[in-house]
Amino acid sequence: MAKPSRNTAFRKVDVDAYSEDNYVEESVDEAGVTGPNDAEVQGMMAKNRATDALQYVLANSPLNTKDQAVKDRALQSVLKVLLSFKAAEIEAAVKSLDQNKLDVLMKYIYRGFESPSEGSSAQLLIWHEKVLAAAGLGSIVRTLTDRKRV
Repeated sequence: MAKPSRNTAFRKVDVDAYSEDNYVEESVDEAGVTGPNDAEVQGMMAKNRATDALQYVLANSPLNTKDQAVKDRALQSVLKVLLSFKAAEIEAAVKSLDQNKLDVLMKYIYRGFESPSEGSSAQLLIWHEKVLAAAGLGSIVRTLTDRKRV
C-alpha cells in the first residue's frame, strides 16, 4: 500500500501556461526577406537548369514574411519553374528534393490551385501526384495545418 506523501515538488508544471487564451504568435525578424531573385531564376532556366532553379526557389521561399507582395512574387517565380518542366522530368526533380522542400513545394502547388492560369492546373496535378508519391500523405497534412503560408 502506498503511503500518503506531503511532498508537492512534482507539481511544478503550470497548466495555465498552455491555455489557448495565452497563445502568443512567434515574432519573426522580417528584415531582408525578399524571396527568390527572379533574374537568377530566369538565368538558371535559360541555361536549362530547371532542377537547380526549383531547388533555388524552394530554398529561398519567404515563409516567415507577412508581406503579401513578396509572397506573390515568389509564387510567380515558382509557377514559372514548375510549368517549365516536361512531364517526364518531374519525377526526377521531385526525387532530388528533401522532405522540407517537398513540403514547401506542396504548399506552392496548393497555392497555384487557388489562382489557376490556362494550362497550369493539369501540370500542377502532375506535380501533386509525384510529390504525394514521394512524400506521402503526411506532406498534405503538414501543408494544410502549418501556420506559415506561402
